[in-house]
Amino acid sequence: MPAPHDHEAETAAVPAGTPEAAPPAGARPVSRKSLLRAAAAVGAVPLLAGTGVALAREHTGRASTGLEPTPACDDGDDPTVPQTEGPYFKPNSPHRTSLVNAGTPGIRLTVSGYVFGRACLPIAGALLDFWQADVNGAYDNTGYAFRGHQFTDARGAFRLSTIVPGLYPGRTRHIHVKVQAPNRPVLTTQLYFPDEPRNNTDAIFDARLLMNVREVGPAREGTFDFVLDVPQSPSPTPTTAPPAGTWAAGRAYRAGDGVTYGGAAYVCLQAHTSVTGWEPPRVPALWRAA
Repeated sequence: MPAPHDHEAETAAVPAGTPEAAPPAGARPVSRKSLLRAAAAVGAVPLLAGTGVALAREHTGRASTGLEPTPACDDGDDPTVPQTEGPYFKPNSPHRTSLVNAGTPGIRLTVSGYVFGRACLPIAGALLDFWQADVNGAYDNTGYAFRGHQFTDARGAFRLSTIVPGLYPGRTRHIHVKVQAPNRPVLTTQLYFPDEPRNNTDAIFDARLLMNVREVGPAREGTFDFVLDVPQSPSPTPTTAPPAGTWAAGRAYRAGDGVTYGGAAYVCLQAHTSVTGWEPPRVPALWRAA
């Protein structure tokens, strides 16, 4: 695959083996008013990681013509913040969604989410090019181990299968990524893990780039939504009635409560007050199919 458009202009070349430079100081904090309001209403700890925002909306396989704006992207937020490319990027990575095979050592990790534009509409066909260290903290600079690119599907969704990267001197755990909407500039950034001790000492670390990460048996699942600086026209307000069911916004649900929505039954996983946009199929941290 050709290198992403204009990636050379984003960062100066850094000789291999040199530390990655810290981002410019004074970056304006990302506005998260609506997300914080919704999180306070539902007490949804599994949906938040530290002070950063990484609320990837989970969708079932039901047919859909689009996605509703998420709480992380509906109130004039800035796009996802950029970060340095570092010395280990290589163009022409393989086109693949999995960087591991059955014998790959390390803790299995899946990273999933969506790519949105400024109007919080999903971007289909967006390029995501990932690269990271192996379990020992080493990058493959001769081949393409732990390197790969993919494109978002029609819903703007992506999914990466990999491992939790190892540590190397001077850095906390992180995954590099370039994200590019079709015919738009490249966003180069990094994704971080919550509750890592080195987050406090890494000069590049930015809490706005924290993923949600949860343990699933011996594996990990991470989520993150990217917001690109891509102009969009908001979709018109739907005029059709919502799917029938007993679920309703503004109600206080307790763990174990049952509801129906769109012809399916769901069981509440944790007490919360329901919020429009967090219907049962969309928030697996709060609801599971009965």
